Amino acid sequence: MTLAGLVEEVLGPDLAVAVELHDGSVLGAADAPARLVFRSRDALRRLLTAPGELGFARAYVAGDLDLEGDVYAALALQERLSAARLSARQWLAAARLVGRDALRPLPPPPEEARLRGRRHSRERDAAAIAHHYDVSNRFYRLVLGLSLTYSCALFSEPSLTLEEAQAAKHELVCAKLGLEEGMHLLDVGCGWGSMLIHAAERHGVGGVGVTLSRPQAELARERIAEAGLEDRVEVRLADYRDVRGERFDAISSIGMFEHVGRSQLALYFQNLHGLLRPGGRLLNHGISRPPGQRPGFGRRGFVDRYVFPDGELHEIGFVLSTIQRAGFEARHLESLREHYALTLRRWVANLEAGWQDAVAESGAARARIWRLYMAGSALGFEAGRLQVHQALAVRAERGESGMPLGPGAWEREEAHR
Repeated sequence: MTLAGLVEEVLGPDLAVAVELHDGSVLGAADAPARLVFRSRDALRRLLTAPGELGFARAYVAGDLDLEGDVYAALALQERLSAARLSARQWLAAARLVGRDALRPLPPPPEEARLRGRRHSRERDAAAIAHHYDVSNRFYRLVLGLSLTYSCALFSEPSLTLEEAQAAKHELVCAKLGLEEGMHLLDVGCGWGSMLIHAAERHGVGGVGVTLSRPQAELARERIAEAGLEDRVEVRLADYRDVRGERFDAISSIGMFEHVGRSQLALYFQNLHGLLRPGGRLLNHGISRPPGQRPGFGRRGFVDRYVFPDGELHEIGFVLSTIQRAGFEARHLESLREHYALTLRRWVANLEAGWQDAVAESGAARARIWRLYMAGSALGFEAGRLQVHQALAVRAERGESGMPLGPGAWEREEAHR
């Protein structure tokens, strides 16, 4: 059996993309929208020793495998690779074709996370955040654009620029929280300070942001100073569990929730409840999962090993129940799933347009990781395998919530500003 024959037997003859193997053989149409290029037999070794998603990711991150052309089309073949199950005969054929060390694992790329200590301890959470966010502020600016906002944008129409859509998302959060001049806002997982700056400039609030990423905190402070908001807004390098003895009128948590972990979920919402004044609102914006899926990214999956170590996704019904058990009253839920797919496609386009700069800034492996994870995530949101929700809750006292009446309240409140 030839190598091309084995690959075709495993993946099927009707390939929508081309596959170029390291021995020069090619499968699929010459005019296919994408091409998977196996640079060496090490790509096959990685697929054989870690079948499925992880082996594919390791080969791509290491440069043993390339994705040329339309990355979304290429990832359709990755799904076939993940589902492929070799028979005993095929295993023997692969071992003969690849070589006697075919089943000897190669060292994983150094970018693969190997965290130590108790899961979701403060120290390990800090290490997980550093792995993901301490890549390079310049790298993130290239990918995220001028808004420097690393969460789902809000597209009233697909033609909006990324910056317009991110501003619309921040404005929606402000409206749901009922922000008014003089209020005190806590932004948990504040990133580079974009939500705080928006709320202070547009609504006259003061605020505190917390992040575990030192580079994020440093750049957020620079941006706040450039905006002339140092007397109203501050960013702390701190764990959300370290914020104590203060009261806030509103709390936003946008794109941070995925790092909390199921074991800390109750404590997370209890802490936030204790920081809110009576009548104060919480807006929790986070990626979630459909029912029936495991509550995480998979311990042997690409995202857990290379992107979000220790990240966990939860079914939204469980999240709402946990919010209410912490003392909140859940008031509104909104899915932005399609908006996240649009956001991710914009980020991928930014990365690909600035590929050489991204590689020069953070290395080829890191650029490959972000391309793979963002494109794969876009497909996940489009297919419904991933979800994202904004959950609004209030610390109601004796039945007094202070919430506006009726559906569409956010739009009506905004119209009168």
